[in-house]
Amino acid sequence: MLNIGVILGSTRPGRLGEQVAEWVMKLATDRNDASFTLIDLADHPLPHLDESTPPSLGRYEHDHTKKWAETVDGFDGFVIVTPEYNHGPSGVLKNALDYVYGEWNDKAVGFVSYGSAGGTRAVEQLRQVVGELRMADVRNQVALPFATEFDRRVFDPTEAAAKALDGMLDQLVAWSGALETVRKHQHGQDAR
Repeated sequence: MLNIGVILGSTRPGRLGEQVAEWVMKLATDRNDASFTLIDLADHPLPHLDESTPPSLGRYEHDHTKKWAETVDGFDGFVIVTPEYNHGPSGVLKNALDYVYGEWNDKAVGFVSYGSAGGTRAVEQLRQVVGELRMADVRNQVALPFATEFDRRVFDPTEAAAKALDGMLDQLVAWSGALETVRKHQHGQDAR
């Protein structure tokens, strides 16, 4: 069975992302085509990138980097739950993506975003980042505008949001499975 990590991309106190990630997990775990695990970046405190060699070399010095690399490596694909701060993703999420490289390669990723414009501008930036990490981002996205999906600071998702999540997860699971072949082929080449 495929293992999909659901990354909670905010560590801000009082973050709304926790409610969104719990909703994603609740709907995702009802599926029988993959296993879903929450990855809260608050549980992976990474200082600003402090490795002396580029992540693409895979020579990690620090224990926090090795632990993060092991976490990322254990998944076949990811859902990134991201806020939009100043038209972009959170700094902690960008830092977590930048910390490792090979562990992200040849894996699928889908986005659930929230904010005043549904977080769409943050996702546009993230699509560029994950492309450089050799990840395949699925087209369907779940955008959760404050105006329609939140009642003050309480997440109150619509039926349309649940349908969008289901469609995105369908694509993510399909792409994660397809990329399994690529990862196996790539791993075979790396062993030579």
